[in-house]
Amino acid sequence: MNGFTLVLRDANHSETMTGVSSFVGEDTTGSFGILPGHTRFITLLTFGLARFRRGDRPWQYLAVPGALLYFVDGTLTITSRHFLIDEDYEAITSLLQKRVVAEERELSSMKESLRSMEEELFRRLWEQR
Repeated sequence: MNGFTLVLRDANHSETMTGVSSFVGEDTTGSFGILPGHTRFITLLTFGLARFRRGDRPWQYLAVPGALLYFVDGTLTITSRHFLIDEDYEAITSLLQKRVVAEERELSSMKESLRSMEEELFRRLWEQR
């Protein structure tokens, strides 16, 4: 077989790559690989890096904050909130780390905002008694 198609989707865009010869990812059971001709397969990728290769080209690294992976009929579809691709392991590791820190800040800010709204709601309910 010549390879399979890799479709990457996130909230903002989609990328399709043909001629993928190998994919290596990780779910909660551990690391696994997909080669052309693989049987139907579905799993949830854990947070971190996966990698894939197109033909004999160098590995490309795929950073995802968790994703749904579905392989069927020669097409591997990965759906995530967002993804990053790079051939340079060090560069994508750095990008992933920066993204994690930014998301943690956003999450903390959201939690604080929700806490403030909750306090205001309870205050108003208490005043109406």
